[in-house]
Amino acid sequence: MTCQVVLEFKAKAEEIENIRNYLREILPDTRSYDGCVALNITQNMDDPTSFAVVEQWDSRQHYEAYLQWRTDTGVLGKLAEKMDGEPSIRFFSYFGV
Repeated sequence: MTCQVVLEFKAKAEEIENIRNYLREILPDTRSYDGCVALNITQNMDDPTSFAVVEQWDSRQHYEAYLQWRTDTGVLGKLAEKMDGEPSIRFFSYFGV
C-alpha cells in the first residue's frame, strides 16, 4: 500500500526565493529516488512563507530511507537553515474510498 507524506514548513521571509531555487535544484533527485511515486510542492497563496510538499511513496519505509539519505548528505541541514521553525511531517494511508 502506498504512503502519502505531507511535509509542511515555513521559510524565513528573506529566504523564500532561496528555498524555491534550492527545491528546484534538489527535487529532481527526489522524484527519481527509489519508491517515489509522485511529488508536488505548493506555496500558500495568502502566506508565501508557508510551503507544503505532498508526496506519494511506495511505502513509509521508502520515504524513511530517502529522508535518511537527505540527512546524511546534508541537504536537510541546508534547507533547515532557511526555515523558520521545525517542519511538520505527517503520514497518511489510503483506505479505498
